[in-house]
Amino acid sequence: MAKKRRAESEVGVAEKKEEAVEGLVNGETKREKSKREKSKREKKEIPTVTIALPGSIIDNTQSYELATRLAGQIARAATIFRIDEVVVFDNKSGAEDDSSVTTAEDADGNESGSQFLIRILKYLETPQYLRRALFPMHNSLRYVGLLPPLDAPHHLRKHEWGPYREGVTLKVEDSNFVGTLVDVGLNKNIFVDQKLEPGIRVTVAMGTNRCLETDSFRKVVPSSTPREEVGSYWGYKVRYAPNISSVFKDCPYEGGYDHKVGTSEHGLVVNSSEHTIPTFRHLLIAFGGLAGLEESIEEDSNLKGKDAREVFDSYLNTCPHQGSRTIRTEEAIFISLQYFQEPISRAVSGI
Repeated sequence: MAKKRRAESEVGVAEKKEEAVEGLVNGETKREKSKREKSKREKKEIPTVTIALPGSIIDNTQSYELATRLAGQIARAATIFRIDEVVVFDNKSGAEDDSSVTTAEDADGNESGSQFLIRILKYLETPQYLRRALFPMHNSLRYVGLLPPLDAPHHLRKHEWGPYREGVTLKVEDSNFVGTLVDVGLNKNIFVDQKLEPGIRVTVAMGTNRCLETDSFRKVVPSSTPREEVGSYWGYKVRYAPNISSVFKDCPYEGGYDHKVGTSEHGLVVNSSEHTIPTFRHLLIAFGGLAGLEESIEEDSNLKGKDAREVFDSYLNTCPHQGSRTIRTEEAIFISLQYFQEPISRAVSGI
């Protein structure tokens, strides 16, 4: 009886060894391969949310300080509600269509409202330790020190360690050096395994080795990786559009925005709990200026004769019982993004 049990035990051990040997396919066990394939199946495209607003809201401010504070409010709203892209548009006609902001400034170095807003939004989204390297001194930045920080997940402090950090590439005198030196806001610069031009912002996978004394190479990854791999919000991109039609036409996402929402006091009134947003890949929420989205559509020759309800899939009034006769754009952004939280959550989860 004992011999039989011993024999069965030996057979079991042999079978396990055989399974282990057979499981080593391309350097991974069957379990690891199964886990990798499951992860690949589960990994799907993460939906994005874009907000669009007119640069003309800056032109209505009475001073540089107030303009800066307004821009800071928009940056805070975009970060709090995890916005992926902010589009700043002008009210130029289709004939003046130009995908870039003019660099012309007046004699005092002042910019247009759109230029100013874009500069502040980009500056605030950038981690503090990279700003000096990426943003030269400019007249428009004179009051940014008054603004509260965004404190986004990628704005790490010196004492904080994370799986990813934003960095800026540095110039290395040795032309034979294989990689690139990068400042990631720690006590010591790190090396990455690519040869890159100096002055470029990069996202670096820091790995698990926290020792900076070694010259081990880290890896540069796409800026979307932190969100895709660990679910961290990693800031917003900023884009300029010369008119409202260019907001849609120049969408950087493949297939464009598959659901477009306009906000206006003339829009349809629906409770947030009852509003349904269809499952989307890329959602756009647009806000108007002093005269609303209607003016932006009317002044765009590419949309001539079109009603706002024809331009957007949904045209909503997100604050129907307002006490003030006017709701400022920066206020409307906070109100509307809170309104859309529940509908977006249901759309993303497929409920």
